[in-house]
Amino acid sequence: MCFVCDRINMIKDGTNPYFVKELETGYVVIGDNQHFKGYSLFLCKEHITELFQLDCSTKMKFLEEMSVVAEAVSKAFNAEKMNYELLGNGDTHCHWHLFPRKSGDIENYGNNGKGPVWWYPMEKMYSDENRPSDTELEEMKAKLSEELEKLL
Repeated sequence: MCFVCDRINMIKDGTNPYFVKELETGYVVIGDNQHFKGYSLFLCKEHITELFQLDCSTKMKFLEEMSVVAEAVSKAFNAEKMNYELLGNGDTHCHWHLFPRKSGDIENYGNNGKGPVWWYPMEKMYSDENRPSDTELEEMKAKLSEELEKLL
C-alpha cells in the first residue's frame, strides 16, 4: 500500500495528528520532523505518480493550491525563502514538500549555510529530536490554519 494514501486514510478517519486542512485537490499536513520549522506537505487527493497524469483543470488547481499553501507556510513560519519539492522517488504518490528556509538552517553542511535541504544529514533531519511535542504541533497547526484562512 502507498504511505501517502495511508496518511490520507488517517485524515479521513480523524487519526492523523499532523492534518491541518482539506483543500479541493489535496490535504495540508505538518511534517513529522521539524528541523526546518514549519516544514509542511500538500498531499494530492488522487493517487497519481506524475503531475501530467492529472487532467488539465485539476492540475492547474493543484498547482494553485500548492502555491497558496506555500504562501501560508511562509507567513506562518517567517520564511526568508521557500523550497518546493515534488520528488516521488520514495513515496510514488504526488505530494509537495514545502520547506520554509532561514539563513544558516543547514549550519555547516552547505555553502556557508546555504544550499538545498538535502545537504543536511538525513539522520539529523529525521531524528526523533526533530519531532514536535504535542503542544508544539498544535501551535504550528493553528498558525498555519490561520494563514490559510486569510488566503482562501
